[in-house]
Amino acid sequence: MPYKANLDNNKTISYSWNKIFAPIENIQFASFQDIQPIDNSSEKRVQMLNHLARLDNAIFQATTTFFINRKAQWCNVPITTLMISSPWEVYAGQTLNYTTDALPIEIPQWFESNKRIFLSESSQLYLELALCEANIDEVFSIYNSFRKEKSDFSHLTEFQHIEFEGKVNFEENIWIFSDLFKFIIGYVMEHNQEDLQFFLTDEQLQEKKDIINKNMVRLSLREALNLLYDDTKDEVYKEFSLKNFGSWEEIRLGEILRGNYIVHSFPMLQIPFYHDVADEEIEGHPLAKNADMILHGYREVIGSGQRIRNKEVLLQKANIFNLPQEDYLPYLSSRDGINYATTSGFGVGRQRLMHWLTNQPMITHATIFPRTHLIPNP
Repeated sequence: MPYKANLDNNKTISYSWNKIFAPIENIQFASFQDIQPIDNSSEKRVQMLNHLARLDNAIFQATTTFFINRKAQWCNVPITTLMISSPWEVYAGQTLNYTTDALPIEIPQWFESNKRIFLSESSQLYLELALCEANIDEVFSIYNSFRKEKSDFSHLTEFQHIEFEGKVNFEENIWIFSDLFKFIIGYVMEHNQEDLQFFLTDEQLQEKKDIINKNMVRLSLREALNLLYDDTKDEVYKEFSLKNFGSWEEIRLGEILRGNYIVHSFPMLQIPFYHDVADEEIEGHPLAKNADMILHGYREVIGSGQRIRNKEVLLQKANIFNLPQEDYLPYLSSRDGINYATTSGFGVGRQRLMHWLTNQPMITHATIFPRTHLIPNP
């Protein structure tokens, strides 16, 4: 697997290795420019890009095949938007103690408009609107997302989301994204064995297959934090908060559980506002109907949840996040439509999936044209 969480005072993360890159003691402080392949010849670099391109194409073909078989409808969504799905950083100020929201990229000027216009960081709100049509039950998109955050070993500033929304409940949604993940990996292993073998040894490839065939553990965030406390005796895990559940914790928990896993029931106000509210609380925190899929030796690759059906609840959360209601009116009004039904959905990080699949050291090594906080090149 790509990474190992080191049990040291600084909670460092080591990169293991593949056939292209040597081990790295601490990946968190490594830079993309400084990490070079073992064979840094131009010929080897071209070969690597060609294999990445074929694998990327296979992920696209597998994804579209999966959704076509489900009769899900492709949805063409915009890149520019007034409605951001993670609005806390922009609108809520300091009214909330902590959230995982990422700062969206704002367009400085849109012709003569005085509106705040952003590059989309998710297509999910638009996919929900597409389902207001009576005869459409499931939709999907594969589109670019933008986040105003510095890139590191597992983050890109611009990346691609595979996103789904359907008239399904929370549990059905988990089954769908679990099936999609297995379908994509199975498709790639069947059709692109040579491309995978360029990066992975036979042992590493078999390890991936063994992990895929294992049943995924499901646990709540509180249970996950308890396991981390038992493992480390670090008092921070006694606090029920996502601020103590980052990259090191995700990787370490996969090592404890020895496989891929799904973690659910996050604090409602620490994740995007559109997630529905569960029927229970933990330590005074209302919980969300959400679930993330985290891969062994890696990080979260799929985020999911059930959406708020009740308009009053949605308005209450919109007020908490201080959303400009005139900009979100189409979304808020969708709950009044005669064809509205409860929906659930998920987003898959396409580059993160490739990153895990090929055991590359940094996510920038797992895509042909990486986009980071630096000036785009090429």
